[in-house]
Amino acid sequence: MTVRRLSAGLVAAALFTPGLAACNADGTPTAGSSASPSVSASGTPAASGSAAPAAGDAKQALLASTREISNGNFRFTMSGVGSTAEGRVHEPTQSAEIRATIGKPTDDLFMKLDVVHYKPDSWVKLELGGTTAKSVPGVQKLNLGKYQHLDQTRIKGNRNLGFDFEKVDPAGSEVLTQGITEVRQTGEGAYAGTIDVSKAAEAGSLDPTIITALGAQAKSVPFTAKLDPQGRLSEMVLQIPAVAQAKAQEIRITYSDYGTATAAQKPTADQVVEAPAELYNLFN
Repeated sequence: MTVRRLSAGLVAAALFTPGLAACNADGTPTAGSSASPSVSASGTPAASGSAAPAAGDAKQALLASTREISNGNFRFTMSGVGSTAEGRVHEPTQSAEIRATIGKPTDDLFMKLDVVHYKPDSWVKLELGGTTAKSVPGVQKLNLGKYQHLDQTRIKGNRNLGFDFEKVDPAGSEVLTQGITEVRQTGEGAYAGTIDVSKAAEAGSLDPTIITALGAQAKSVPFTAKLDPQGRLSEMVLQIPAVAQAKAQEIRITYSDYGTATAAQKPTADQVVEAPAELYNLFN
């Protein structure tokens, strides 16, 4: 198994981005509701049923649903192909936290991460396991059970270790919704359609190598989305089709606790050591 970043995320465009493990994953695209006619995102009304809103209205609802994310006060989760992440962003204190698991303990390589950002500092606690973990350079210096303090001059501009409070969304959902090519409303606060992910390479939930491998299929990736009663995005699910040796996969993103998330907690001094060169080398 090869560890690589999930583009700007499963662990974040704005946070920390070790990515999907290069393992096959089970999953098949979910079919959209046949009861809701598909319409183009250009604004053409549904072909039948006057109750169905114009696609332009549906897309605008989805675009508007991501605005609250930019305020930087929420919790989130992301999952896909054996990787999961959960965390919080709290822009008022310029802090963020994410806990991620990549792979399973039975895999050749298993990784758990606890990353804390509290401007101007960042810390990473790392656990590496699996039969090939011993072959990771400097693994003895990485599996310390403590938070490793990061030198900001060494991670500036590094999408794997850095955090940009100007781009607080770990999944890049605004970028994804801007790439919508077809959309329909399937219920109260529920939508389905397709996204041209070739225009969403900066989205934290997608690995650019996957987008490239998809080729023409990247222009029409199925998705579903749900909004909360206030019209804010609560869930987006992308159904990535099978390509080459990789099976179809599902990427699921959720948001919650808008405006009520709390600040990340800094690790105490007795829990902290300075990060060794091996840590920077692992994620560069």
